[in-house]
Amino acid sequence: MQFVPDDFDPPLSLETDDFRLEPLGPEHNERDHGAWMSSIDHIHATPGFPDGNWPTAMSLERNLEDLEMHARHFVERIGFTYSVLDGDDVVGCVYIYPTKLDDHDADVSSWVTERRASLDAPLWQAVSAWIADVWPFASPRYDGR
Repeated sequence: MQFVPDDFDPPLSLETDDFRLEPLGPEHNERDHGAWMSSIDHIHATPGFPDGNWPTAMSLERNLEDLEMHARHFVERIGFTYSVLDGDDVVGCVYIYPTKLDDHDADVSSWVTERRASLDAPLWQAVSAWIADVWPFASPRYDGR
């Protein structure tokens, strides 16, 4: 089943006064790895990450494999992951993927570093509005803040 229509162009950015989003890719590896490794417990406590399966400590090389996978998913249009940036610093991620829930058509989740915890609610608000305004989903699931 197709996740997004053929004529939909996934946005390449979202910018606010507090952050910007850009597609996550291998160029973010060291910054991304440092961001989530410094905030594992904080991310586990974030809505949308209740099962504790991720994050778990991994090597920089393994993280690069994950980032390459997310970049492939973006190109293949089967999932969309964005790095949350403050300047050049990676301070979080946003994930937009298909859902297995019958009453939703997409799963959206996000995290920010513990150091930037105050950004969690503004990120959720901005991404929620962006999903509603730009993306082709009728009923996405994105755990509230």
